Amino acid sequence: MSQQLHPAAPHHPPFFVPGADGADPMLVVMGILLIATVFWVGTLYWKLHSLPERMAHKSQKLQFEIVAVLGLISLFTHMHIFWVAGLLLAMIDLPDFGTPMRSIADSVERIADATPEAPALAPETEPAPAGYSDVRTPTKRGGHGHV
Repeated sequence: MSQQLHPAAPHHPPFFVPGADGADPMLVVMGILLIATVFWVGTLYWKLHSLPERMAHKSQKLQFEIVAVLGLISLFTHMHIFWVAGLLLAMIDLPDFGTPMRSIADSVERIADATPEAPALAPETEPAPAGYSDVRTPTKRGGHGHV
């Protein structure tokens, strides 16, 4: 049987039309494009998903760990509110309470570990100056005063 084209058919069909041998170049091109797009979207998704963790990486360790846990919870539960909470927490700079508390704890520990010193001796009493009397005498206002 001879391969003759229909008289209304173009003599040079476009590249995406399958040939007589069954090869379909358009299917191959679309398959490669689909696989590349899936990998690109997956990479974009992972970059976007790890955004709160990358933002919180420069912050305190506890804040970073909380953001990381919120990201994992959102990944496994598909509840995006956890991701949003992690993003908001990563954007907020929490005050550093740990350093002053650690300083206080170190100071208290040094005070507790300090060796007690010998008790201070009682100050010696000096004799009263001449003419000084401990007897109180009345003053003009009716109070008592020292002579």
